[in-house]
Amino acid sequence: MAEAGKPEKTSKGTTSVEVEIFGTVYPVRGEHDREYLEKLADVVDHKMREIGSHVPTVDTGKIAILVALNLADELLQCTQQQEGERVQIMEKVAELTGELTQALNS
Repeated sequence: MAEAGKPEKTSKGTTSVEVEIFGTVYPVRGEHDREYLEKLADVVDHKMREIGSHVPTVDTGKIAILVALNLADELLQCTQQQEGERVQIMEKVAELTGELTQALNS
């Protein structure tokens, strides 16, 4: 394993790095570069600390579940917003295509 915080390239093109989340060091492996993997860990660590400061438990497993639910909620909201925007864009494209067709036929 790589030294804490130092990336290690594996034979399959993945990067391994050790990250600290909520006071515990974890080995993480992914197809992205070290900076990206560390950013992911920073997001999780921040959420763990944020939620951990608002709940009366010190059970990291329970805090992790709350973090997972929180992140899943954010992801679902973003996905739904993106889908709504996609529909609006398609409607606008159809509207503009109609206007352009009408202008070209005039």
